[in-house]
Amino acid sequence: MTEGSPGVSTGAVARRLGVSPTTVRSWEQRYGMGPAVREGNRHRRWMPDDVAMLEEMCRLTSSGIPPAEAARAAVALRRQLDGDAPAELSARPPQDAGGPADVPADLPADLPPPSAHGGAGGGLPLGRVRQECRGLARAALRLDGPAMESLLHEAMRTHGLVTAWEEVMAPTLHAAGRKWESADDRYVEVEHLLSWHVSTVLRRAAAAAPVPGRAAPVVMACLPGEQHTLPLEALAAGLAERALPARMFGAAVPAEALLAAVRRLGPPAVVLWSQSRATADSTLARQVALTAFGVKGARKAPLVLLAGPGWPPQAATAGMRRPGGLRQALDAIGALYAAQAAAPADDGERPGAPGGES
Repeated sequence: MTEGSPGVSTGAVARRLGVSPTTVRSWEQRYGMGPAVREGNRHRRWMPDDVAMLEEMCRLTSSGIPPAEAARAAVALRRQLDGDAPAELSARPPQDAGGPADVPADLPADLPPPSAHGGAGGGLPLGRVRQECRGLARAALRLDGPAMESLLHEAMRTHGLVTAWEEVMAPTLHAAGRKWESADDRYVEVEHLLSWHVSTVLRRAAAAAPVPGRAAPVVMACLPGEQHTLPLEALAAGLAERALPARMFGAAVPAEALLAAVRRLGPPAVVLWSQSRATADSTLARQVALTAFGVKGARKAPLVLLAGPGWPPQAATAGMRRPGGLRQALDAIGALYAAQAAAPADDGERPGAPGGES
């Protein structure tokens, strides 16, 4: 769209914003955010300054700002761009309580309104969560990748990795999963795009951390058949934040490959993720816990952390623990490295270093 063009239709601008046309119309009804010019006083034609106003509305609501407040700021932006408030807009000031009650101004029209317990969360079943979580949910439903990435970076910068994961990322991911499971597989694209951006932010955080020293790394892997890697990616970012070394092997690692990696790396800890009972292989976990390495006469075995909701309570036997969450896993691993640093190395070997096979 260029200057001097006749503008675009409501449907076209809605597609550009990633919301439904009904949502755009509800913003006009509630907040007076209609186009400055209409074709024949009937058809809406959105000009560049109008589109900029709606883009600002989307950006602000994604950051968690309430829709009425975001609308006032967005309308002010268009007035600034226009150099003056259009007469039609001046005659119709924003109405915070106006518009149809069954069309929340910040939600696509084809989503049900939030429940009494859910609050305004962009149509996802969020419950009582941080404001940043609601902004992330709105951006996810609009498929607004740049907004999601910006919100995720800001959450990590403001709250740190653990709080950002436990109170912003994970609740929004769980809500997105529950949404499509209860909606006949609709909104799968919302969860996939959200997961991609969460993964991107976590991997960048891990890559940007200082390179650890010579200590043997933690091994992290999903069990055979397990595809859920995001919790382990959060753990990898948390270990990097603490300058602790790690090797992330990702989804569905075959049993023999996992055991070979443990023998080669000699890790002080191995984290095994299981999302469901179907992938929680207690026999393999015991094999990992019994995998010894190191120099003869001073061989060691790793501590196995059984992470994820798939593990039954009785799965943790000798040499294993079940951390209650990301913070507990990080603290347990950190304590292992602290203990190694306080103890003298055996025969000049670094703590946890793999030695010859016997």
